[in-house]
Amino acid sequence: MRLEMLGCQGAGNAINSFALISYLPEPLAGFLDSLRCELVPRCTAKSHVTVLPPRPLASGLPETAWSDLNDSLNLFPAFRVELTSVEVFAHTDVIYISVGAGYGELERMHAALNQGPLQFAEPYQYHPHVTLAQQLSADQVEAATALARRRWREFPYSRSFTVDRLTFVQNTVENRWVDLAGRALSIRLAS
Repeated sequence: MRLEMLGCQGAGNAINSFALISYLPEPLAGFLDSLRCELVPRCTAKSHVTVLPPRPLASGLPETAWSDLNDSLNLFPAFRVELTSVEVFAHTDVIYISVGAGYGELERMHAALNQGPLQFAEPYQYHPHVTLAQQLSADQVEAATALARRRWREFPYSRSFTVDRLTFVQNTVENRWVDLAGRALSIRLAS
């Protein structure tokens, strides 16, 4: 199987940094994408929950890593995730929305998949969430957090969604994530 660099402009832009994510559905995705741009102008990241945070491949090709992941994903059914409150990671000042229901499933999936060619000693303990803003100056964090909390309270739709598809992504020198491959999880919902 050959993975195409979908959406990548020109050869040589890809770097050795890969992640496994689940994009959020509409209307949640559109709302959070807009909020991210309000907090960090020109933000291009699409709203998602991360299963395997960014990591290099120690050896092997992306195709091999995806093949291993694809086989392992057969063990996981689709499951519900509920987004709860706007929080801030103390050590990094990253503003995020916390995960309520589905937290345990994401942790189990992360533990099972952080092996083989994608095993990585991550700098922080895995904590499922949806990032809203990062790399803000210390004096911007408080105001941005207050704005994010206000906007999140105004969101009129469901704050839960089903994680039923995962996407394997790679970063580029422009810090843009490119979808390499993806697959649906089984339709049997986890209890």
